[in-house]
Amino acid sequence: MAATKRPHVPILAPFLQQMGEVAILMGRTVRDMFRRPFEARIFVQQLESVGVNSLSVVSVTAAFGGLVFGLQTYTGFHKYIGPGTEVYSGPIISVGLCKELIPLLVALMVAGRVGSAMAAELGTMRITEQIDALASLGASPNRYLVVPRTLAAVIMVPILTLYGDMIGIFCGFFYNIVGMGVNRVVYIRNALLYFNIWDVCVGLVKALVFGFVIATVGCWQGLKAEGGAEGVGRATTRSVVIASICVLILNFFLSKALPK
Repeated sequence: MAATKRPHVPILAPFLQQMGEVAILMGRTVRDMFRRPFEARIFVQQLESVGVNSLSVVSVTAAFGGLVFGLQTYTGFHKYIGPGTEVYSGPIISVGLCKELIPLLVALMVAGRVGSAMAAELGTMRITEQIDALASLGASPNRYLVVPRTLAAVIMVPILTLYGDMIGIFCGFFYNIVGMGVNRVVYIRNALLYFNIWDVCVGLVKALVFGFVIATVGCWQGLKAEGGAEGVGRATTRSVVIASICVLILNFFLSKALPK
């Protein structure tokens, strides 16, 4: 008896299907953001979860990010340009931290801490049929669960980024001025001369996009979780991996697209 020939499935079909699922979820989330009723209590809880509870990890990440960036910048000027040129590292540290390093580090930390938590929470609700119960009662799971989390991430990730900018710049300043004895007056003058508010705005725009993507991916993975506790674990892992990769890819294209 001849073997049954299996239908050919294009390699890109699963990827395109997943992209479609994410795009539909994003569209519904943006639409429901402007519809009533608004779940204020859940929104405030998510603001605390995304923002306040992430302050410690963001503080440590930004501090050591600023220190290592200050170290490498000082070493580069001192070794390759010459002693005394370290006073010009101020604007490089400030611009580099605000436009690239801090938004990226904060987004990756939030993806690991908050995105995974969103996937785990919604995945557990999916497995225990709480989401189906919401729908049967006439409530919109997207409006009740996804919108507050996404709004909280969109608001708090830029705030965390701005907080990280201040810590990172201060730590870079501390390493160069206090640790390595760079002239404080010239260092600050050069930093203020070449560093402007748009450099901060670029990082905040990136952070806003990153927050939206992290929350959407976390909620998407949670809503499609299946297979018991093992399925929730897979959804949590996938949410961190997918969100982190999306952040890294988007960082390049946003850096290319945004005005310098």
